[in-house]
Amino acid sequence: MRKALAVGRKEFQQIVRDRRTLMILLFVPVFFLLLFGYALNWDIRDVRLAIDDQDRTPESRSIVSAFVHSGYFDLVHTLDNRGISAAMDNNDVRAVLVLPYGLGRDLRRGAQVPVQVLINGDDANTATTVMGYSLTILQSESMKYQRGIGLEALAAAPLVTAVPRVWYNPELRSALFLIPGLIAYIAMISAAISTALSVVREKERGTIEQVRMAPLDASMFIVGKTIPYFVIALVSSMSIVLVSMQLFDLPMRGSWLLLLVAVSLFLMGALALGLLVSSLAETQQVAFQLAALVSFLPTMLLSGFVFPIASMPAFLRAVTYIVPARYFLIALRAIVLKGVGLAAFWENLVALALFSTMTLLLASVRLRRQWL
Repeated sequence: MRKALAVGRKEFQQIVRDRRTLMILLFVPVFFLLLFGYALNWDIRDVRLAIDDQDRTPESRSIVSAFVHSGYFDLVHTLDNRGISAAMDNNDVRAVLVLPYGLGRDLRRGAQVPVQVLINGDDANTATTVMGYSLTILQSESMKYQRGIGLEALAAAPLVTAVPRVWYNPELRSALFLIPGLIAYIAMISAAISTALSVVREKERGTIEQVRMAPLDASMFIVGKTIPYFVIALVSSMSIVLVSMQLFDLPMRGSWLLLLVAVSLFLMGALALGLLVSSLAETQQVAFQLAALVSFLPTMLLSGFVFPIASMPAFLRAVTYIVPARYFLIALRAIVLKGVGLAAFWENLVALALFSTMTLLLASVRLRRQWL
């Protein structure tokens, strides 16, 4: 027993001296608890809602009030027919409530009134939930008017009928929602891990010392390491898009050139992230774990791929602004599903370019210090 305790004491001392291992053992479980506990939220709230009120009567305002005070919708715009397309294309709104002219008059007469609900369908899960919210609210409003004019017996024929219309993904096919996210996920994982392992492999084998002796500075070494993986990752990513079009009927409604630019910027950021990981790790095992941690979890949980960002608490929403997959998914869905031009998502491409540049600079600085 003494021998076992002696070995345990020695191992405990080694763990305490190894701050990285100690940090992983103590910090990672708490980090996972907080991340999964707050990010894994299927409740959809704060849905950005726009109103096209063509009637402007107390009845129409009552329906608008029912949506706003439901706790699920935030009224962000008052639009007309000309502004709806731009608002949906730019992701300014997730739903538009169109209240037709004569709504109040028809309700007072006991006539049926169709109310159109336009829903952004690029996120099929959110769109399905928003449709359910809208139908429930309109049904509740219809029952209120029926009771008001003594038509309880006509509950099977509601006065306010919802006419939902889903844009960009009318059938609400989950594949059209999941595949863009899978493209981002696969590209990020493969690019980040490949570059991280590539540089650390040089350290483990000792060949990095030979490279240091060559007439080559750190920046050229980084560029040379990045180019082949960028080409391979770009071919792989575009191949995934083509295969998805053939097997899963993924549409291509936008520009191939814009798609190529968006994928390239995203891959540059992923490769730069891998290089930054390689500057922190000394072994391939540690590099793999770090690369998977910084690429897998943010892309899966904090990009809007699986869980809507609007449903996350404020501090996690703030963290999503440094996750490149967030911007890539917006650009990718805008190109593939919506077919919109650069004006609708150029800010996301700028964000990808800034992330790639800053991460590359940080990786270059760290590797240059190790180089000297």
